[in-house]
Amino acid sequence: MDIAIGQYFPKDSVIHRMDPRTKLLSVIIYMVIIFMAKDVWSFLITGLFTLAVIIMSKVPVKYYFKGLKPILIIMIITSLLNLFLSQGKVIYELPYLGWKITDEGLKMSVFMVLRLSFLLIGTSALTFTTSPVTLTDGLEALLRPFSKIGVPSHEIAMMMTIALRFIPTFAEEADKIKKAQGARGADFSSGSLLARAKAMIPILVPLFVGAFRRADELAVAMEARCYRGGAGRTSLKKLKFGKRDFLAFMVMLLLLSGIILIKIFL
Repeated sequence: MDIAIGQYFPKDSVIHRMDPRTKLLSVIIYMVIIFMAKDVWSFLITGLFTLAVIIMSKVPVKYYFKGLKPILIIMIITSLLNLFLSQGKVIYELPYLGWKITDEGLKMSVFMVLRLSFLLIGTSALTFTTSPVTLTDGLEALLRPFSKIGVPSHEIAMMMTIALRFIPTFAEEADKIKKAQGARGADFSSGSLLARAKAMIPILVPLFVGAFRRADELAVAMEARCYRGGAGRTSLKKLKFGKRDFLAFMVMLLLLSGIILIKIFL
């Protein structure tokens, strides 16, 4: 299955060795940068930074772009909506239909595709370079200050990590069920939209049954290991900020400052 987010690739790269808290905060800043970028220069700088992260992570490039396939339909629909519904100078009009393509619509369409692509690549880079256990520790450490006001930081971190961990598992299981149903004569591609939706029921039912079974098995395994939440728990490896983490923060802040300056002056 072409599900990228949630997978982990054990490599020996600078990004792999970074503190998970640094990577989580960097992804948050990266998302802010993506939604602030609204011109060619901002997207060019963001694109070069994203390319550098891909190279430094040492994860094969094909996995990053393979992860874009699940949102390809969303990207096409969003791109077309921006292309034909935006106001601006008309640069082309489709014959017989009367649909007009404007310069502003073309720009917004391209920027929206880039924004979605960068967003998914950035979140994929986080899961590609951070193991689920390390990601849980990082999330819990960042949420720990909020526990003073009653926020269950450990439980939230655990739930988010388990959800990320099981995304590729459920995707693989859905693919196996679909192939098994197809081998028995099931047709998922022909007929009306309603007929194709009904054809998905033989996939969804066993998939949900398998999900509940896995959840029950996970709960039993956690109970057998005397799991009682985050109270009194310790970590085998203590999280420590290093020079590379400080440098990463500086790079992200410089990138954010550069996008803000471009937004102000250009």
